[in-house]
Amino acid sequence: MPARVYLGLGSNLNSPPRQIKAALKAIAQLPGTQLIRCAPWYKSLAIGPGSQPSYINTVVEIDTALQPRALLQALQQIETRQGRKRIVRWGPRTLDLDILLYAKRSLNSRQLQIPHPRLGERNFVLQPLADIAPELSLPDGTPLARLLANCSPAGIVRLVAVGSGGRTD
Repeated sequence: MPARVYLGLGSNLNSPPRQIKAALKAIAQLPGTQLIRCAPWYKSLAIGPGSQPSYINTVVEIDTALQPRALLQALQQIETRQGRKRIVRWGPRTLDLDILLYAKRSLNSRQLQIPHPRLGERNFVLQPLADIAPELSLPDGTPLARLLANCSPAGIVRLVAVGSGGRTD
């Protein structure tokens, strides 16, 4: 039986809208995986070292038969195919794909933590997640709405349309 999973997508290099569109296509083609819906896209300030371009971020809801570690490996392969280089932690990147939530499961290993360990701190993930799943709760019962209410909305702007290339409301 497929698991309901939420993924965070972000890019701030090499035409971020194109990177996100290509990632959506690749995710939809993963074995045993169906793309259910994609949240609105947001432009957000970069978190990390040095001066970086702003990010384009979104969240997708998928159903997948892939187990968490297999899904992580598949997502990392998509990142690599799209030119991701893991040089500087939180540095600029062509593509960042994160497993935010995997059904109602919790996992804490060196390679993978579910729910994503910084989910509650990142408005650029919480807002698009709330756009597509406002009633969602974390495995520990914490409502997504509570996390979003405790996170500042500063630094993100909803884009007018998917792939709008930077136009904002």
